[in-house]
Amino acid sequence: MAEKKTSDQDFLESIIKALVDHPEDVKIDRKVDEMGVLLSLKVNPEDMGQIIGKAGSTARAIRNLVRIVGLKNHARVNLKIEEPEGGRVIRERKAASIEDLKL
Repeated sequence: MAEKKTSDQDFLESIIKALVDHPEDVKIDRKVDEMGVLLSLKVNPEDMGQIIGKAGSTARAIRNLVRIVGLKNHARVNLKIEEPEGGRVIRERKAASIEDLKL
């Protein structure tokens, strides 16, 4: 029975670790109250973009999958993606200059 209690957490962990560049930094906390199950996800700040996706599409898809696992186990499951300390991390991009274009 212990496996059934954490099947949602294990499922989420396997999805997230497959998406990120730093799987060792993935941490998932699970809390149960009268509202259902809350899974809180923390990842390496550099991996936030991969978890959120373009316009939040990846995060929305992950939330839908976790809810489906919850429905199978007769529980309401929500996902909270925790923002890294210090706000958002923006990966540096090398700006192209006119000389780089080789016109």
